[in-house]
Amino acid sequence: MSARDISEVSTPKAPQAIGPYSQAVRAGDFVFLSGQIPIDPETAAIVSGGIGEQTGQVMKNIGAILASIGLSFDDIVRTEVYLKNMSDFPLMNETYAAFFPGSTKPARATIEVSRLPRDVLVEISCIAYLAKD
Repeated sequence: MSARDISEVSTPKAPQAIGPYSQAVRAGDFVFLSGQIPIDPETAAIVSGGIGEQTGQVMKNIGAILASIGLSFDDIVRTEVYLKNMSDFPLMNETYAAFFPGSTKPARATIEVSRLPRDVLVEISCIAYLAKD
């Protein structure tokens, strides 16, 4: 793989990077999405509510980045979920699952962390595969 096979992916329909990173990077047949937190891209504010609302916004942000390059949740092969409190796992899992109605779910790791950016309850990163038809 050469440098020309690596490109930045960005859309105004998801929160803009707030540091020295990209929303996502395409490398060959894979797209690596940076961790998304529950920021509403229209207001740049953290969504109100609990883990269900925050997980929903995170997933919408992921969906917007994927859609910007013609992908969907069906193209995700791996996710990493970071939770402020593992007690939130059942409701996060219920909200998350609604975005993966297909029979093949992505591989996943879920990790409890002591703190997340802007003190949110959840952050999710993922890897998608650009299937060749």
